[in-house]
Amino acid sequence: MDRLIFRYATMNSGKTMDLIIRAYNYEETGKKVFVMKPKIDTKGDNQIVSRTGLKRKVDYLIGKEDSILQLIKGNVSDLKCILVDEAQFLTAKQVEEFQLLAHTLKIDVVCYGLRDNFKMEAFEGSKRLFELADILEEQPSLCSCGEKARFVGRKVDGEYVFDGEEVVIDGTQNVEYVPLCGSCYLKKVKNVDFVKVKKKVTYGRRKSNYESSSRGR
Repeated sequence: MDRLIFRYATMNSGKTMDLIIRAYNYEETGKKVFVMKPKIDTKGDNQIVSRTGLKRKVDYLIGKEDSILQLIKGNVSDLKCILVDEAQFLTAKQVEEFQLLAHTLKIDVVCYGLRDNFKMEAFEGSKRLFELADILEEQPSLCSCGEKARFVGRKVDGEYVFDGEEVVIDGTQNVEYVPLCGSCYLKKVKNVDFVKVKKKVTYGRRKSNYESSSRGR
């Protein structure tokens, strides 16, 4: 108890399923738990929805301008845990409030979310969670090549894209997200030709060695 925990992973790693199961376990033992998610995640409306089909109604939807302290004010008696889905969409200030709640109320606040957006850049909420969390837990997921997936690629109409708004919810505007390892991300999303890059750096290294040898004569 008394911890801010960030459990992060790519898509299809079972984050939401883990959250739903954790909430169920708390409630089965008679413990009070809040399940929350940012309003910007419109998938499922007022529910969190796992790709396995599990669903759970949220207790609080968090608006971008909302204060977490004001949102749950007067309702924290006997609270044992707060579980937050899609935590990457939180603001830095909201993450700071969750840290304050964890240590003030002596409870665990467990945030589930992505580390990076589809451009390999940290979300605001994720960045602050990495800075403040007492515990960081990476939930493993796999790329289609079999390697560990740490990045997310965005497809629009079946094609990978690197430009666009940071937040477009999965399943809207013909958008889908794919978990990728670093190599597959560079090849499929950024169209990096590893053969050309290898030739360039190999040639450059040999030239440098030759020049170094010539100077020594």
